Amino acid sequence: MSTPSIDTVASKVAALGVPGLVLVAAMAITGFAGAAAITAALAMLGGPLGMLGGIAVLGVLVMVSHALTEYGFELVFSRVVDALNEEGLSTRAILEEIDSYPIGETLKAKLRELLKARRPRKPHRRAAARKKRPQKT
Repeated sequence: MSTPSIDTVASKVAALGVPGLVLVAAMAITGFAGAAAITAALAMLGGPLGMLGGIAVLGVLVMVSHALTEYGFELVFSRVVDALNEEGLSTRAILEEIDSYPIGETLKAKLRELLKARRPRKPHRRAAARKKRPQKT
């Protein structure tokens, strides 16, 4: 079997999009080759959920990359923060969580800036009605 050209490999990975890049990077980090590299990379991405978790992570990456392409980072970021607020996480708690992440200071500063500058979306009528209704016990 002949080895495919780098252009052929690159076009196949590009067809997978961002998840393809993540998988290639994870495979390179494992130090293995072939099927062992794929297995180890998926297990690494999946954390305690193993290979199946890795496949799920790649699936989530597909959704996130499509959303970022379609709507832009700022809108996706704002809607995620809205959802976190609706779940009861305060803006202060989100800032503390951002500060705890092992990411670069430049990215932390950008996230802090976006979080402080955003205007919260008004809750949807149904969501507001759900919160007002007493829960049955």
